[in-house]
Amino acid sequence: MISAPVSRALNGLGLLAVSAVLAAAFYDQLARNELPCPLCILQRAGFAGVALGLALNLRCGPRPSHYGLAILSALVGGAISTRQVLLHIMPGDAGFAGTVLGLHLYTWALILFVVIAAGCALLLMFERQFEAEPSPGAGLKAFGVAAFAIAALLVLGNGVSTVLECGGGLCPDDPTDYQLLR
Repeated sequence: MISAPVSRALNGLGLLAVSAVLAAAFYDQLARNELPCPLCILQRAGFAGVALGLALNLRCGPRPSHYGLAILSALVGGAISTRQVLLHIMPGDAGFAGTVLGLHLYTWALILFVVIAAGCALLLMFERQFEAEPSPGAGLKAFGVAAFAIAALLVLGNGVSTVLECGGGLCPDDPTDYQLLR
């Protein structure tokens, strides 16, 4: 059985894992000058939604609704990733941007969204974590605060870069520069 403290630790690790995904995408954008396409930006929003669900579990204690938010975000992000995979599935199509271990980032995103949805669904099966009614923020130790802060900074950074890239209008299909920095 998983208790509330163990659940919070697992949610903290999950939040750090999602943060690592956002950091890797952000690194790819800044260091390799691979600006995200509109579908990539929506996938990052899916990861931000997952991060929000996990962060709520850290801050307020585990709740089925928080896991539900994470699962719904993963399903939406997975649908967007699937769309992008299918856009580039034809033989001879080089895909969008570079690869990591032979797979494009949107393919990795699809795999990770499936893993996240399955992981959250699995955690929902351990009802003992929902029995205790801890006060908000109880158990939010240094680890939880650090995970929360890292995720918040990465989500904020991705949001700012999206505004810089897309300006006040539609994001370009194949971006080459930041519209607001021209």
